[in-house]
Amino acid sequence: MSRGSAGSAGSTVSIKEVAAQAGVSPGTVSNVLNRPHKVAPSTRSRVEQVIRELGFVRHGSASTLRAGHSRTIGLSVIDIGNPFFTDIAAGVEDVASALGYAVILGNSSGDRVKEERNLRVFAEQRVRGLLITPSDDDPGRLDVVRDRGISVVLVDHPAHRPDQCSVAVNDITGGQAAARHLLEGGATRLSYVTGPLTIRQCLDRMRGAEQAIAAAGLDPARALDVTEMPAMNARTGQRAAELLVSGRRLPDAVFCANDLLALGLLRGLTQAGVRVPDDVALVGYDDIDFAAASAVSLSSIRQPTCKLGRIATELLLDECDNPESHAHQQIMFQPELIARESTRRA
Repeated sequence: MSRGSAGSAGSTVSIKEVAAQAGVSPGTVSNVLNRPHKVAPSTRSRVEQVIRELGFVRHGSASTLRAGHSRTIGLSVIDIGNPFFTDIAAGVEDVASALGYAVILGNSSGDRVKEERNLRVFAEQRVRGLLITPSDDDPGRLDVVRDRGISVVLVDHPAHRPDQCSVAVNDITGGQAAARHLLEGGATRLSYVTGPLTIRQCLDRMRGAEQAIAAAGLDPARALDVTEMPAMNARTGQRAAELLVSGRRLPDAVFCANDLLALGLLRGLTQAGVRVPDDVALVGYDDIDFAAASAVSLSSIRQPTCKLGRIATELLLDECDNPESHAHQQIMFQPELIARESTRRA
């Protein structure tokens, strides 16, 4: 029997056997498995090839017990059904996979109880670190996670303390850009369609819109109507359109807290015979792929989603691997307005 068939026959292959076959030391094989970034690419490729040929499988539970943690990181998001968070997860996985980590995903649905349950599962799985878009601003439960020796980085949420890494986008600036664009197009009566204002991003985007309206010399209390929905998806966006159409007077323009709301709103307005942008101009937020592909291409506020995930993961694993030299960073990106057909009036 050849060595290449040993694994498939069900025999246990050791690190020493992998090392001998690859012509490296057992320590190098261990580095490929646990710290791949420390191994030269050509050597790593050779070792990985032998691992596949021999069918070597690391005894994960034993290595976890020895190290006190696993080769996994946790990722907790508010709504995995939103492509914004799917793109963040893709950025996280890109970096984690390259460094030999797996990602465990938890979806909180913006529910604190569900989020706390996910955090307990992450701790039970002995994740090396945690990336989280928290459901609210209370840091207490994250302190509990950190006290267990699990590093934590906030994603799409700014940190308000110097000993916490975070990667976020300035949502106040984004709200300003959206409202300013609508005002420059001639709108004087705006509506903000949002999810729960207990969500920090929703509230900041509204505050930004109010600031832009005030800077234009208008009274935000009169010029901006707020429609708060229980969730941020296309279905609730369509319901919001029904509410707007049934009102005494349509707004000149609508700013939605995310693109899913905006796309649902666009569908609802179209079904009611309201023309976008001729009757109502419309801006979304996130610039997901569907925004440009909708029947009326959607103007939106673009966020660097994959980049958020990649940089957050790099910060997290640097904190895990280099706790003595790691410098906490609070990185804030600026969003970008992408103007399309939904705001281009004739």
